[in-house]
Amino acid sequence: MGLTTKRIRLLLVDDHEVVRAGLGALLAQHEELEVVGEAGTVAGALETAGRLKPDVVLLDVRLPDGSGFEACRNLHQLTPPVKVIILTAFADDEIVMQAIGSGAEGYLLKEIDEPGLVRAIKDVAEGRSILDPAVTRRVFNRVKDGTPAQPASKLDRLSAQERRVIELVAQGKTNKEIGLALGLSDKTVKNYLSNLMEKLQLSRRAQAAAFFVQHSGS
Repeated sequence: MGLTTKRIRLLLVDDHEVVRAGLGALLAQHEELEVVGEAGTVAGALETAGRLKPDVVLLDVRLPDGSGFEACRNLHQLTPPVKVIILTAFADDEIVMQAIGSGAEGYLLKEIDEPGLVRAIKDVAEGRSILDPAVTRRVFNRVKDGTPAQPASKLDRLSAQERRVIELVAQGKTNKEIGLALGLSDKTVKNYLSNLMEKLQLSRRAQAAAFFVQHSGS
């Protein structure tokens, strides 16, 4: 790694000390990552993040003094806002939708392997949204089973090109990768993304990705 390469600063938030220690030891093996702190509560997460200003927070759902979703919303209000990956043992449908609603940039199950976790951290740090494949399947199944969702007609508001863009966002592609796939400049992709998110009244890439998954299943 070059001397000028910025390491990704991480904050680990889990109420189990053993889990935090294990994650810390695992991630410390990767020189491009730096664990700058850890916390076991919502209050601790907010205080530590505000003080240390990490790039990415790995956040458990269930904490002694509140939910990870509450923490996620508050973390996004910090200056500068931090990116959040929900890392949990639970793949319950409602938990998944709450995570998306809280604005989390990623949702991963703790059973993920080391390369997958490291890759997800890097992707989120670079602006991608990550949804665990197992979770994506559950969301698809929820749609197939007829669970009520927002009107699918909302996707009809999008132009053909905007729909292609949101589909690639749902696949976890960056703006640059979307541009390469569609033959567009990064700026044009950014404009398409901004327009489609405004049409769908969304504010985050993760919400756009989840929206497409939720409404395009058949």
